[in-house]
Amino acid sequence: MEMPVVNHCEATSCAYNRDRMCHATAITVGDASHAHCDTFFTAPTQGGDQDTVGRVGACKMSDCRHNVALECQAPGIDIGYSQDEADCLTYAPA
Repeated sequence: MEMPVVNHCEATSCAYNRDRMCHATAITVGDASHAHCDTFFTAPTQGGDQDTVGRVGACKMSDCRHNVALECQAPGIDIGYSQDEADCLTYAPA
């Protein structure tokens, strides 16, 4: 299985974000109740690999229609802000 790509990320204050693209090797999405980007954090230095496009390594949102065995099956996701949190905008309840 190939990990889904992070197509676009509006969380520009994240250490892994450059030019609205995620450069973390793999992100984790969600917890038991909210589809936020669990990898989001701010730091004074840039993180990740400039040549890497972020992918979804794990998704804890078992109620999402794209989730199978806690793995995202969407072809790609978008991250953006919802109520001041970086969220998976591709999340859709099953």
